[in-house]
Amino acid sequence: MNFSELNLPNQIQKAVSEMGYTEATEIQAKSIPLILSGVDVIGRSQTGTGKTAAFGLPTIAKITGSKSVEALILCPTRELAMQACDEIKKFSKYMDWVRPCAVYGGANILNQIRDLKKGANIVIGTPGRVMDHIERRTLKLDNVKTMILDEADEMLNMGFREDIEEILKSVPDERQTILFSATMPPAIMAITKNYQRDPEVVEVAAKAKTVDAIEQYF
Repeated sequence: MNFSELNLPNQIQKAVSEMGYTEATEIQAKSIPLILSGVDVIGRSQTGTGKTAAFGLPTIAKITGSKSVEALILCPTRELAMQACDEIKKFSKYMDWVRPCAVYGGANILNQIRDLKKGANIVIGTPGRVMDHIERRTLKLDNVKTMILDEADEMLNMGFREDIEEILKSVPDERQTILFSATMPPAIMAITKNYQRDPEVVEVAAKAKTVDAIEQYF
C-alpha cells in the first residue's frame, strides 16, 4: 500500500516522500488506519519492520499543537528513545506545532527539563527517566491522549514492569493505548487486559520479520 492511500496529512506525506519512502510496510499499512481511528492497538512484530512509522505517523497526525504533552512513547533503551525521537522529528518536518522531546537516563536531566518546559507535546522516553520526571513534576501527563509502549516485552525483560504500570496509572483513563511487542508473554497479556479497551490486534507474518537492509549474523 502506498503512503498516499493512508489518509495522512499532506505535510507528513511530503516529509515521508522526501525520506524516500513510498510503500508502507505490512505493519504500517495495518496499524496506521487503526491508530488514526482512535482504537487501542496491539501490534505484534519484530524489530526492523517499520514500527516507529507505524505508530509515529498517526500520532503526529493527531497532535493539535497544544503546549502540554499529548502523546507519551515508552522505549526500553536510550538508543531506541533517541532513534524514535529523531524519526518523529523527520516525519513532522513540515508541522512546526509538533514538538518532540526525548528523555532518558545517562543524560543531563536539566537539559531535558528545559526542553519539556518549552512545550513538548510528544515525549519519547525510557520508563526510569519518565518516572524521574513525573516525581520531579517536570513532566505532566494530564492531557495525554495517546500512550504507546514500544518493544514492551523488552521493557519487561529489563525489569520495568512497576514503572510501566505506575506511568499507565498516571495518564488519563480516556486515552488511546498502543502496545508493540515481538512476543506476548503472560505479563504483556496482563498489561493489555488491565490498561487497554477492546484492542485490535495487528500481526505481521514471520516472513516479513526484518527489512532487507538489516544484515543478520549467527
